[in-house]
Amino acid sequence: MRKLYTFYLITLFLFAGVLQAQAQELMEKLIALKNVTDVQQMESTSFSEKYLVTFEHYVNYNNPDAGKFTQRVFVSHVDYDSATVVVTEGYGAQYAARPSYREEVSKLFNTNLVVVEHRYFLDSTPKDVNWDFLTAEFAATDLHEVVTALKTIYPKKWIATGISKGGQNVMIYRTFFPEDVDISIPYVAPLCRGVEDGRHEPFIANYAGSPGDRQTIKDFQTEALRRKSKLLSKMDSLAKANNLVFNIPINEIFDYCVLEFSFAFWQWGTPVSSIPATSASDNEIFKYLTAIAGPEYFESWGPTSSFFIMAAKELGYYGYDTKPFKKWLTVKSTKGYLPKLFLPKDKKFRFDKTLYENISSFLKTTDAKMLFIYGQFDPWSAVKVDDPHTENVKIFIDPHGSHRARIGTFPEETQNEIKKILSGWLYQ
Repeated sequence: MRKLYTFYLITLFLFAGVLQAQAQELMEKLIALKNVTDVQQMESTSFSEKYLVTFEHYVNYNNPDAGKFTQRVFVSHVDYDSATVVVTEGYGAQYAARPSYREEVSKLFNTNLVVVEHRYFLDSTPKDVNWDFLTAEFAATDLHEVVTALKTIYPKKWIATGISKGGQNVMIYRTFFPEDVDISIPYVAPLCRGVEDGRHEPFIANYAGSPGDRQTIKDFQTEALRRKSKLLSKMDSLAKANNLVFNIPINEIFDYCVLEFSFAFWQWGTPVSSIPATSASDNEIFKYLTAIAGPEYFESWGPTSSFFIMAAKELGYYGYDTKPFKKWLTVKSTKGYLPKLFLPKDKKFRFDKTLYENISSFLKTTDAKMLFIYGQFDPWSAVKVDDPHTENVKIFIDPHGSHRARIGTFPEETQNEIKKILSGWLYQ
């Protein structure tokens, strides 16, 4: 018995030694990569190894003299011979630092995982911010540099995926660098053709949910506006308690919260049954309104402000339908609200439709392996990609789904269909 125990301990120590040697090997490989300036080991409960890798890129790839910036990349290891998922994040990627974090496709197929924080967000922001260099093409080039470097470590198939703006990034990356990855899986990815695209408002007014659902939402919005004089002090107190700063007066912020309500409601798949009756107390109406569409969204500057700049320049956004509420609104028109509410006052941005046209053209002509996922009632589905009717571009719409649509939210039969398609692409 003692011999067996001793053998067990020796085996355990040897195995621990092998793991330590393997970890050291991967770290050395990462440190040796082109443009890598730092590698830090991180804790993970989902992967055998995980690292925070700092890449250095040009701020302006057309002019190296403009300087460089550093970008955070999270690398989680399964095996050198496994496929690799790259998350083309559209915002900051602090969530990827969580020890338990694992992305859906990586978990389904047990792949390595790379998460790339978007330029101009959180720790991946240049010291000297020049908004001219915050472009979709440069962000795609950042991804190209990272993936090209990591392919020397992970030479098997690569899958690009991302959610919302990250899903847009999947399309952008595939458009500019079509050969970089083998499979693209954009989740709930919009493709807007203008700063206020114009397709979201009729989607919300005439399509999302049932006619009864839409009327219930409109009645709640109207009731909130009717009580504006009573609720405005609550809104002001909430804003002051959270040190919120706006570019417009608080009574206009109130209007925008009410107008935003229907979009946010459908975006996140809130049940209609949770909406308070129009006879509810002022506190109930206010708490529900601000839980769905709070004033913090309209803060003049915050962690997502770089997104609004990209929206104004080339990604596009949505508008508001004020007609049903004109009687109650202080705001007479919401046209041009993006620069008014969110953008730096000392900088003018003009929307360029070229990115929309380039992506649309690519999707019409490509037969790249791309699988799109949308939620049926998500307002962003109003600007989903068109079905190109090619063999390898697949579009799946989650019935009654929202912006939370994922492979795992579909009915089981559809989940199996999606997994079968991806398995065929991955292992063929």
